[in-house]
Amino acid sequence: MPSLTPPKPHKSHKELVEILENRGMIIPDKNRAERKLSQIGYYRLSGFWYPCREFKNASNGDIRKDSFQKDINFNDIIRLYLFDKNLRLLMIDAIERIEIYIRSIIAHELGQYDPLAYKSINFINPQKLHFRDKNKNIRNLWEEWSQNHSEKIKYSREDCIVHHKSNSKAMPFWVVIEAWDFGTMSKYFENLKINYQYKICKKLDIPKPYILRQWLHEINILRNRCAHHSRIWNQSFRNPLPTIDNPYFNALDLDKRALKRMYGMICILWFLVKKIGPKSDWLNSTKELINAKPSINSCPNTAMGFPDNSGFPKF
Repeated sequence: MPSLTPPKPHKSHKELVEILENRGMIIPDKNRAERKLSQIGYYRLSGFWYPCREFKNASNGDIRKDSFQKDINFNDIIRLYLFDKNLRLLMIDAIERIEIYIRSIIAHELGQYDPLAYKSINFINPQKLHFRDKNKNIRNLWEEWSQNHSEKIKYSREDCIVHHKSNSKAMPFWVVIEAWDFGTMSKYFENLKINYQYKICKKLDIPKPYILRQWLHEINILRNRCAHHSRIWNQSFRNPLPTIDNPYFNALDLDKRALKRMYGMICILWFLVKKIGPKSDWLNSTKELINAKPSINSCPNTAMGFPDNSGFPKF
């Protein structure tokens, strides 16, 4: 096993500010910069100033220099950091509504067949019960989900679940969903037989289950990034998000880049949120935040998948 490269030496916050200044970053207030580095962390902030570093050509493609592009101001980086924080809060707000709503749909649609349907293999796609993954390992996704679900019920402190356990009552579907997180919900939907997936999709005006499956998968990743306070403003998704052939998405005319970035995700979240609450003001709040994004040449709106840098599209 090859030896590891030694870590970089520890630096004081004052030394870190000097490093940034020597690399060309404008530091209007060194004391404030030291304070912000102590509050947030140099390495965490480095993800926000990375696009502001100069390029240098290399044989393997463009790579970044340590030096910064012209007129990069530390205060703007902090404003971008706070923009990202507020964006995460808005995303979590939408995702919470979507999670609770879809959990309720699942419990209602399957609970009518059997209040304990979440325990039954009869609702599960047989293809999820025995297959080989890309590493040739034999998997049973239903069994894996069930084990994870049992753990969530075991350690849940939700009043309704504690009440059922303490009184030795069987827990119906509409009770156990209170212990679910977004990932539990997403994986359960993915495991269902296609006819049950269609029933759930119909409630959301989504024509094909694969669309909702992919949406839930990427929304769950975004939800986890938000929950762990990770940067999201310029993150890209592994695959372009699918859309629906309907007036809403047709008018948006989202290209592949938009569907791999936050703009496409915002459009999809709004499609779902307005199904839940037609009078929701979430989109206006998102528009106002996007329009207040700090203006940094190397951190444009197009990095979020927007068609240009003029602000949130008016249409």
